[in-house]
Formats: sequence, C-alpha cells, structure tokens
Amino acid sequence: MAESRGATVEFRSVTKRYGETLAVDGLSFAVPTGRICVLVGPSGCGKTTSLRMVNRLIEPTSGEILIDGENVLQGDPTPLRRRIGYVIQQTGLFPHQTVADNIATVPRLLGWPKQRIQARVEELLALIGLDPRMLGRYPAQLSGGERQRVGVARAMAAKPPVMLMDEPFAAVDPIVRERLQNEFLRLQRDQGITVIFVTHDIDEAIKLGDRVAIMRTGKLVQYAPPGELLAHPADDFVAQFVGSDRGLKRLSLLTVGGVELAPVDRAKLDGAPVLSPSMSLRDALAVMLSSEAQEATVMDGDRYLGALTLQQIGRMLRVDEPA
Repeated sequence: MAESRGATVEFRSVTKRYGETLAVDGLSFAVPTGRICVLVGPSGCGKTTSLRMVNRLIEPTSGEILIDGENVLQGDPTPLRRRIGYVIQQTGLFPHQTVADNIATVPRLLGWPKQRIQARVEELLALIGLDPRMLGRYPAQLSGGERQRVGVARAMAAKPPVMLMDEPFAAVDPIVRERLQNEFLRLQRDQGITVIFVTHDIDEAIKLGDRVAIMRTGKLVQYAPPGELLAHPADDFVAQFVGSDRGLKRLSLLTVGGVELAPVDRAKLDGAPVLSPSMSLRDALAVMLSSEAQEATVMDGDRYLGALTLQQIGRMLRVDEPA
C-alpha cells in the first residue's frame, strides 16, 4: 500500500433514535488509517444510518464519532462534508454539468486555483481509466459503469482522508460490478484513503473489506477481518449470514503461496496443472477439479516451488464451528 493519507475513524457508543424506534444502538468500533471497513447486514439493520452519521447527513442522538481524534459532531457540518468523499448508488452526478465540472465540484467550493483543478481532474480521469475525450460529456451520455467511476473520481477530487460509499456498485450488472470493485481496490490502495463502505452483499464485503462489521437490528454483532469472520463467526446469525459456503469463501482470501507445499518429485507431476503462488486457493481448486487432478505443480516463473494437493485444500476448507 502507498504511504497512507487516510485518517482513523472511531464510533463511540453511537445511538440513533427516531421516536421510540432505535435505529442504531450503542455502536462502537474503530477503522484504522488507510483501511476499508465494510458495514453489512440485512435491510433495516442500521448500516446506512451509521454511514450517514459520519458526515452528519443524519445527526446521532448520542455518542461520539471521531476522525483522527476530533469529534465531528461539534462545529459546522459543511466544512466537514467537504473533506469527506461521498459516493452513493446512483452516483448523484449533476446532469447539467460535464464530467470535468462534476469531478471539480468540491475543489471549486474549496477555492482551488483553476490550473490546480484542471490538473487534478485530468489526473483522476487517468486513474479511473476513462478517455480524456469524455471530460466534455454529460452524465446522460455515459454508461452506468462510467457514471459510477466519475462518481468515485468526484469523491476523491479534493484528496479526502475519508470516503463514505453507500452501495456504490449495486446498480450495475455483475461483470461491470466486478471490474469496478477491482478498480476501486487499486485506487484505494494507491491513494491510501480510509473508506467506510455499505453493502448488503456478503461476498462484496469479504472481497473489499480489511474489516467487516456485521449489523443486526441496529447492533454490531461482529467486527473482524474477513478471514477471521469466516473462520470464527460469533454466533449462528453471523454463520448463516456469511453462508454455508463460508469455507469456500475463505479459500478466496488465501493464496497458493501461503500454503506449505508438498516437496513432491517434479517427475511425478508430468501433465499436472501449473499454478502460480499468487493464485487464490479457490481458483486453484477450480483448476484442479476441472482437470481432474489430485495434485498440481506450483511455479514462480521458471522456479519450481512444490506441489499442492486436494488434501491440503480440503484441510483449509475445515473452519471452526460458530461459538
């Protein structure tokens, strides 16, 4: 990861009431600098409410939210929002403004010089992989995936230390969604921004999150790295929510190079599939099953590293039962 330019975000006993309804109940957790925290849970669990309290689009009833130790609930929310990136499902682009003007929105509000704004817009367009000729187009002239990329670029324009993302990729088709997820991960690692990301999709949470917060009826049920969440769900609700295939999901987080490989004679593996150490164990399993192989050769370029067996992968599939 690039040198982090993000900020720590901490919830301290944050509660939100709507009359007698308790939308968020005593939420407490901390997001480390430059990491992605994904809030996930069933509809109505309070994840979007929690997200919107960070930039005070929703005001908490009680508790504290701190960014780099500063309580954001004190003072004027307007400057706070200008230093927090915000991306929503339908992008929220201004239809009457060009791509360039949309991306430049916050830098203009902050009074950046025109030359600096133009340089930043061009830099971001390259980062999100769009043709410079699109700068003069309007949102209606873009595809859904292109609009979503522009929305991400606009949120990053003023180099915010924190970004809030509310189901940003839910409205695009699965192929575009996967591409956007991969591009977002690349951008986030490059920029070092701290991200709080809301989704209802546990697979997306596991893929994107450095930490995953599973919520239920306004309460935090479990907060952990994805691997720990899959291996040690806190209770039956978490185990059911992550799915009965949580062992397979866990394989997608582990790489072939992270397994202690068997020192098998290469001559015995003639014709066996060849795997790279960077391949996920889930992809390795798919390759081995499709070729009906019990063992596979692991190569790093021209260097032989060892062999991976189905038995080894099977051991990795065995995760602990929920407590």
